[in-house]
Amino acid sequence: MKEILCKLLVIGAGPGGYVCAIRAGQLGVDTVLVEAGKLGGTCLNVGCIPSKALIHAADEFCAIRGMQQARSPIGIRVESCSIDLAATVAWKNGIVGRLNSGVAALLQKASVKIVHGRAAFRDGKTVAVETETGVQIIRAEAIVIATGSEPVSLPDLPFGGRVITSTDALSLTNLPERLVIVGGGYIGLELGTAFAKLGSKVIVVEATPQILPLYDSELVRPVSRRLEQLGVRVMTGAKAKGLSAAGDALLIETSAGREEELPADRILATVGRRPRTEGSGLQELDLDRAGPYLRIDDQCRTSMRGIYAIGDITGEPMLAHRAMAQGEMVAEIVAGRKRGWDKRCIPAICFTDPEIVTAGLSPAEARAQGYEVRIGQFPFSANGRAMTIQAEDGFVRIVARADNNLVIGAQAVGNGVSELSTAFALAIEMGARLEDIAGTIHAHPTRGEAFQEAVFKALGHALHI
Repeated sequence: MKEILCKLLVIGAGPGGYVCAIRAGQLGVDTVLVEAGKLGGTCLNVGCIPSKALIHAADEFCAIRGMQQARSPIGIRVESCSIDLAATVAWKNGIVGRLNSGVAALLQKASVKIVHGRAAFRDGKTVAVETETGVQIIRAEAIVIATGSEPVSLPDLPFGGRVITSTDALSLTNLPERLVIVGGGYIGLELGTAFAKLGSKVIVVEATPQILPLYDSELVRPVSRRLEQLGVRVMTGAKAKGLSAAGDALLIETSAGREEELPADRILATVGRRPRTEGSGLQELDLDRAGPYLRIDDQCRTSMRGIYAIGDITGEPMLAHRAMAQGEMVAEIVAGRKRGWDKRCIPAICFTDPEIVTAGLSPAEARAQGYEVRIGQFPFSANGRAMTIQAEDGFVRIVARADNNLVIGAQAVGNGVSELSTAFALAIEMGARLEDIAGTIHAHPTRGEAFQEAVFKALGHALHI
């Protein structure tokens, strides 16, 4: 098979990789993209997109079932309600398929050559790809490693049988009657909430004292209340020990030190993710590491000339939009443009019920960095739009420096607050001060008004509380 020569080789077609390849192609860079699986990577195929589709279906079903049970305060009644999970999964797969096709079309439009197969380094300029028709050698002037991450298993709870990954959970066609989730982070709680709404009896086992341990307790509290309303049992300070002797239950050690068996049809392990490097030939390269991750500089360059790394393989935060921004930047650097990583914040969203969004620094993080801060908080219980859609739980919070009112953080918890992430990030990225947001007219009635109201509170003249 004839060798392929190119200026840029991108390994991995997840959000970071395909964005990098598209942008490079747009800039006239001769680009090859290698992918072992489907275009779009984890996020599009078995992560962000399908999980949000399942969450939406669960929300719709839960709302209709509530109407059937005559609990709707707005007067809607439903005679009967059921869900065909196989049909839901088929609908979800249809969305994924449409997006796969869209990515392929964009790559073709940008004149990117796609090679399907698993890539392994031979040296810093050469990669061998195992394709269906044999080994394809690719030589490139610059290489971008964008191989992503994969779920971590516990030593005493390997994947297989009843123990499933988030990928497996998104493909279930039969609803598990009893679902035990190991790990109370955002992946476990997003999926756990969805399955609880669909009708599963859900138990969450979290080793730390709080679910969603990366978020402050004030943001987590409304999520905990909703889990309780849904009948989800949350066990914090509890550790998974493995399967029971019969293999039909999870054996745990509770916070009190007692052993307990939790019967389960499925056990979903969501204890973290690790960089995907197996079979990549990275051992052939002398690349500096930061723990298990590849070390990069502010241009995503590794310790070897001409080799870049983006996305999950470079460590936290493992977010698709971070990888996309890195990919776009690297493509422009390879094309000869002057770029560097100068982002002030990367917003993060937890798609639980209610949702959580964070951007920049929390109050505690700001104080830890030596800032004196002004904090403003506005509850959705005082927001007209939230009342009309029965979503009054939660709040918006703003964090600003006390000396000059520069906005350095924004957080929210509530129904649909993920859509506020852009406004939060834009305010921080543009160097907005409290007065800038206060002086911007916010449309009424919207949940976005809570952003301005929180700023009014920080400035000392709250209007609607």
